Amino acid sequence: MNRINKTALVTGASTGIGNELSRLLAQDGYNLVITARSKEKLKNLAAELEEKYNVFVTVIAKDLSQPNSPGEIFNETQKQQLNISVLINNAGYGSFGEFLDLDIENEINMLQVNILALTHLTYLYAKEMMNTGGGRILNVASTAAFQPGPLMSVYYASKAYVLHFSEALANEFKNKGITITTLCPGPTKTNFQERADMQESKLVKGKRIMDAAIVASEGYLGMKAGRTLVIPGIQNKIMSLGIKFFPRGFVTNVVRNIQETRKGK
Repeated sequence: MNRINKTALVTGASTGIGNELSRLLAQDGYNLVITARSKEKLKNLAAELEEKYNVFVTVIAKDLSQPNSPGEIFNETQKQQLNISVLINNAGYGSFGEFLDLDIENEINMLQVNILALTHLTYLYAKEMMNTGGGRILNVASTAAFQPGPLMSVYYASKAYVLHFSEALANEFKNKGITITTLCPGPTKTNFQERADMQESKLVKGKRIMDAAIVASEGYLGMKAGRTLVIPGIQNKIMSLGIKFFPRGFVTNVVRNIQETRKGK
């Protein structure tokens, strides 16, 4: 296994879309740096990918809700002389309920993960890519980015930031050797719903939602092609891009209705 080969960094790699993206990268011959909170899950994934694809996988267990974590991840990759040519900012989570009923500390931690850590890592590694011949960045947002989201107000707003931030950088980095792709999946089969405590939401209950492997594949191919925006699934594309033709208040009310649980929460 050769550390000099191309290397990709994936946050939130232990489960879901991040796990599937790590597999696609390894299959393409990328050495990996994988990070998430669960060291055990990361170690198991690393062992599997190293054996199956003959790549080198570095495990860095970090909680991105801690402000120092992005800098610590960057310093570790610098220390190991790992040249990151692909950055995938996948880590993120949501919470479900009316804003004043939620734990504000959890909401602040969510912003740290979904916005601040993503911004910090993008800055650190984009600057490095600029000095080493370019690279690719994939930021995972959501179809939630296209409208306000009652009952998940902070989460929806955080994903709107990711989308707008990434689209702005795609413009700034044009012709500079760095591509920025935003992946905006709709509801996807991961542990997101359980962590957000939204298993009973109409948004996901009884619905045929996309498989994480399919979402990851579409995002990965879009990143490789240098696309600015990827929305997996025809229905997700229509809903996300068609919203602009309706009044904002109407859209917000529709989202509220979709989000509410069948139990009337």
